[in-house]
Amino acid sequence: MNQIFSVQGMTCGHCEKAVSTAIKLLDPQADIRIDRSQNRVEVNTEQPREAVAEAIREEGYTVAP
Repeated sequence: MNQIFSVQGMTCGHCEKAVSTAIKLLDPQADIRIDRSQNRVEVNTEQPREAVAEAIREEGYTVAP
């Protein structure tokens, strides 16, 4: 299932890696595409949307509702 998140606070490659790692810990099979300039994280996963959003929040980033 393809899910799109608006994530605030990603400013560098380290931020992208932190978000990607958090999602991969939740779902190692997830396909992740990040467009930092658009604050956009696209995730193809079977995990519930709220679980993915919470994994991103736990890294310190804001996920728009």
